[in-house]
Amino acid sequence: MFISSAYAQAATGGDTQSTIMGLLPLVLMFVVLYFVMIRPQMKRQKEHKAMVEALAKGDEVVTAGGFLGKISKIGEAYVGVELASGVEVQMQRSAVTQVLPKGTVK
Repeated sequence: MFISSAYAQAATGGDTQSTIMGLLPLVLMFVVLYFVMIRPQMKRQKEHKAMVEALAKGDEVVTAGGFLGKISKIGEAYVGVELASGVEVQMQRSAVTQVLPKGTVK
């Protein structure tokens, strides 16, 4: 009386074309994400690694903390950076963010 009759609907087969079209936005977003974010970050990491490996004694550098100094000692994982006359600090090689042109630090 109050409950209407429920009728079974015809079963439709999974349309492969609609499934592919449904996944297309996800694939497209991943491709855009790769070219906008992932690829440039990997390029920056590669350049930084090459710069850190090419450090030499006497190079003038900027550290991650913003200090400017001249490299006085080089080790496997650490470098000694002279910030001022008689003031030398030890830091990790990866803390060097930029190599400056010669003569920048006085």
